[in-house]
Amino acid sequence: MTDAIRVVTFGCRMNAYESELMKGHAEDAGMTDAILVNTCAVTAEAERQVRQTIRKLHRENPEAKIIVTGCAAQLTPEKYAEMDGVTRVLGNREKLTREGYAAETAPIHVTDIMTARETTSHMIEGFDGRARAFVQVQQGCDHRCTFCIIPFARGPNLSQPKDAIAAQIRTLIAAGTPEIVLTGVDITAYGADTPEGPHLGRLIRYLLDEVPEMTRLRLTSLDPVEIDDETFRLLVEEPRLMPHVHLSVQAGDDMILKRMKRRHLRADVLEVARRLRDARPDIALGADVIAGFPTETDEMFANGLALIDEADITHLHVFPFSPRPGTPAARMPQVKGDVVKARARALRDAGQRRMAALLDTWIGRTATMVVEQNGQGRTDHYLPISLEALTQPPEVGTVARVKITRHDGTMLYGIPA
Repeated sequence: MTDAIRVVTFGCRMNAYESELMKGHAEDAGMTDAILVNTCAVTAEAERQVRQTIRKLHRENPEAKIIVTGCAAQLTPEKYAEMDGVTRVLGNREKLTREGYAAETAPIHVTDIMTARETTSHMIEGFDGRARAFVQVQQGCDHRCTFCIIPFARGPNLSQPKDAIAAQIRTLIAAGTPEIVLTGVDITAYGADTPEGPHLGRLIRYLLDEVPEMTRLRLTSLDPVEIDDETFRLLVEEPRLMPHVHLSVQAGDDMILKRMKRRHLRADVLEVARRLRDARPDIALGADVIAGFPTETDEMFANGLALIDEADITHLHVFPFSPRPGTPAARMPQVKGDVVKARARALRDAGQRRMAALLDTWIGRTATMVVEQNGQGRTDHYLPISLEALTQPPEVGTVARVKITRHDGTMLYGIPA
């Protein structure tokens, strides 16, 4: 371990953005020989991995200061403060301040996230070694899905000022970042905490107009029934908005969706998929899906499994259900663990079949990719791709044209076009 600050990040894209901010604040505070662990609490498995990693970090770096923060730390700070090697626990608000890393800061510095009523704009100069940068447009969530603990870790919905977002994007592009991803806990709720009301589409239009040098823009997960008309129009008509939409679906059975307290039904997902494909036939659709939600019967699961094919979802993120203490779903009748695992496996298999079918359609075509590491990266449709027959891989952040020659079921391969 050197004097440098090391950051270990778990979880969502917003954590990736915040980890860059944390590193800067820790350095500004004069911290050295420290490992910052930015945790996730979306599932019990995520927390298990966090604890396992902290123990491993302490074994390998016994002299280093370990600072634990993020959603898991916000929810149960005492649990992490008791771990060997952990010298400080910071809440989700405190991790984004220079004071959080000052020498005089208490071992546990976590305040009530639910009392947050305003955002503070944060600026980063760039993402180390990244081909794309995540820009936070809002924080928190006002919804109360029965399975989700994240609103209690992130607080209420708070939107960033649009001029601050534009300024951040300009800085990142000037630093050489080719692709921008707008992120948050619930980005379709952007503006709901302002007098103008929610309107993600107006924000996207503003950013496209104010930052004409931005040529590649993506969005993180969208709530299927909260996609406003302007956002939909831009997804269809704006070439700078990448042809890949990820939907927060969670389930494909109406009874399960109601028990989750989601705001959409099965038919809503199918309608959004149909509208998008009718207007932009090449668009790629992704979805978050929970396997084995409490009370899920075989028939309910079959409805969810069928949705993958009916909506042609290719970028599938499957989460085996795990009860989070303090949520209503934790008190519902649980599905047996082996059944949950089997259903998760079946969902992943269905998603993989759809992905392989999509990759088939790209053989012989030319795609645009953003290079990440070792000649690998992502296409406009967020398909994984690897360059072959290279004496030296292009630099990270290079935007390249690639002739697709083959795929292995999960990744495209090609040569420079």
